[in-house]
Amino acid sequence: MFLSTGCLLGLAIKFFLIAQLSPSPAPTTPPSASCTAASTNSGRCACVHGWASRYTPTTCFETFPFPAGLTPADTAHQRTEALEGGALIPADLPDTLCAENFKPNQPPAPVHQAPAAIKTIPPRQAATAIAQAAQRLNTLRQAWLNPPEWTHTVPEVVPLGLSASPYPDRIVPKPGFEKELAKRTLTNLYNQRPAWLAAAHAQLDAAVAAAYGWADYTADMPDDEILRRLLALNLQRSTSEGA
Repeated sequence: MFLSTGCLLGLAIKFFLIAQLSPSPAPTTPPSASCTAASTNSGRCACVHGWASRYTPTTCFETFPFPAGLTPADTAHQRTEALEGGALIPADLPDTLCAENFKPNQPPAPVHQAPAAIKTIPPRQAATAIAQAAQRLNTLRQAWLNPPEWTHTVPEVVPLGLSASPYPDRIVPKPGFEKELAKRTLTNLYNQRPAWLAAAHAQLDAAVAAAYGWADYTADMPDDEILRRLLALNLQRSTSEGA
C-alpha cells in the first residue's frame, strides 16, 4: 500500500466501520470469528466487533470516501514517486484541480446544517504533505523503538537460489542492552505518549484533514463531526455512482 494511502487511514480508518459504510450481505459470523478493527492515531482508539455482518475490502475499503484524487481507483496502478527525503506518494498525481474528472470532497449539507468549510487542494500537494508527515512520524518512532546506540543491524540470510535477501536486515540489541530494548515497544510508547509523538500525530492529522479540504479542521474537532462528514461524503459518492 502506498505510504500516502496508508496514512489517510491514520485519521480515517478508525471511523469507517462505525460509520456503517455498506456491510456486505454475508452470513452472520459467530462471536469467536467476529472481526475487530482498531486504530490508535491521535490517541483515539476505536474497536468494532462484527457480530452480525462481515466487512470486506469491496464493501468497506473500496467504498470508503478517501479524499478526491486519492481514492483506490486513482492509485490502482501501484506506481510510486519518491519525494526528496525518501517519502513515497502515488505516481502521476495531478498538480492542479481538473473540474472534468475531479470528484469534490464537499457533500451536500442537510438543510438544518451549515456546509463544511472546504478548501480543496491538488491531490499531489495533499499526498506530499501526508507522506512527509507520516515519514517524520515513522522516523521518530523507529528512533525510540530501536535507538542506534543500543542496536545494530544483521543481514538476513539469502534464500537458496537468490543473489540477495528479499527481506530487510534484522535489528538486534548490542550486548548489555537486551533488557532495555525489550521494553521499547509500541504499546509502551503510546502508553507514555511523549509530547513529540503527540505533535507528530497532530501534524499528520492536519495533513489528512487538508486533503479533504477541511479548512475549519482543528485538533478539537469532535469525532461525531468527522464521522458526519465522512458518512455524508460516502453517501453522496454512492448516489453519484449509482445515477
